[in-house]
Parts: sequence; structure tokens; C-alpha cells
Amino acid sequence: MTNTVTGSPIAVGTAPGGVAVNPGGNVYVTNYGSNTVSVIDPVTNTVIGSPIAVGAVPGGVAVNPGGNVYVANSGSGTVSVIDPVTNTVIASPIAVGSRPTGVAVNPGGNVYLTNHNISGTVSVINPVTNTVTGSPITVGASPWGVAVNPGGNVYVANLNGGTVSVIDPVTNTVIGSPIAIGGAPSGVAVNPASDYVFVANSGSDTVSVINANTNTVTATIAVGDGPAGVAVDPLTGKVYVSNRNAGTVSVLSG
Repeated sequence: MTNTVTGSPIAVGTAPGGVAVNPGGNVYVTNYGSNTVSVIDPVTNTVIGSPIAVGAVPGGVAVNPGGNVYVANSGSGTVSVIDPVTNTVIASPIAVGSRPTGVAVNPGGNVYLTNHNISGTVSVINPVTNTVTGSPITVGASPWGVAVNPGGNVYVANLNGGTVSVIDPVTNTVIGSPIAIGGAPSGVAVNPASDYVFVANSGSDTVSVINANTNTVTATIAVGDGPAGVAVDPLTGKVYVSNRNAGTVSVLSG
């Protein structure tokens, strides 16, 4: 791995935001400026077919174990589900909470959506029926990013609360008190090997590291200006943090 850019940029829709990869390797990109999703072939690095029309202002996107693609439409308060074989939307959009933003899937296939409103809730979608399960789960203020650890616990970054809420996947209730971290936490990612949770704090230019066994913060790492997105390479354990205001990426050893 050289950590260098491969080839030329791939043209997709207007204002691309979220990215997810299905088990077959196809890449799904949400274009929040054109209300579409573009699909990229991983072999040729070219766009497959026409953009897929979804709801208004699509942002977060995730893939379940069966390959279905779940897209959070922040502007319409819905989730669109895309069939990975036909690359078409399945049935009608699923109504969730206000301004759905983050999307994550647990090992059982349940889909967790952060509703980025002041009241702060998370909606859960059953992947078999593609309907919302139970009532929204109350978390912190303005939840944004969400990630799931190997045990199935769901970690939610509360942007305006400066905390992380942890949801039990069996009861779909919050475990204990919110975990205090840095300012304006946004992106969340999990290292499946170490079971550490990494949270990008866009307001304090740091990354908080949470031990998922104890749900306590074990380290706070300074990064660039305005960290927002975070991802973990499961093969190397390296953590990649996008610093929005600096136009850079910080790489942590993990």
C-alpha cells in the first residue's frame, strides 16, 4: 500500500457525500446535490449506468450483509433501499425521523439511522420487512455518525452534546450514561480487531478513542482542523481521518 491517489478523479453526481462498498466490491456514492446515487465498478473505476434517483438530500449510506444498500435522505426524512443486483430502488421510501444522517448495519442486518434533530433519536429498520422497528431510541442532541462493533453494540456521536451514546442491539435501549468526549463529535468508526471505537471531534480537532469493553475513553489524539469522517482499515488497523477545514487526511496507527 502506497497511500497515493490512483488514476484520475471519477465524475459522479453533484456534491457527492457518503460512500459505501457492497460485498461484491461495487461502490455506492450519494450525491446530495442531485438526489441520486452513483455506482462505481471497482475493476474499471468507472460509473455503472445512470445515477439512481433516491430521496431529497441523500447523505449517509450503508450496505447490509445481503448486499442491499440503505440511503439516508436527510431532506425528506426517509430511507431508500437499493437492490444491488438491479441497482434500482426497492418499493417506497421508508419514513424515519427528522433529518436522517448516519447509517450503520449490525451483524444481524438491522439498520440504525441517526435522526439529526435537536431531540436526538435513532431509528431501527428491520432488513427483512424494510420497516421501522419499535419507537425511535432517544440519544443525545443532534446525533450524527454511527458505527457498530463486532459484538453488535451501536455507537452514536451526538454532535451538539459532545457525547457518544451506546445502544444495546438486543433491547434497542441506551446502555448507561453518555460517554463524554470532545467538541462536536461527528464521524465514528470501529477497529474490529481491537474493538476500539474512534470518534472524530470536529469542534476540538481531536479523535477520541473508546475501549468498547469498558465504554471509557482511553486516549485523545490531536489531528487536523475540523475532523469529520473517520474510517479504519481492518487489515492494517490504520485509522484515516478527514480534516474538512484543512483539506487533509490524518493517518493514525490504530
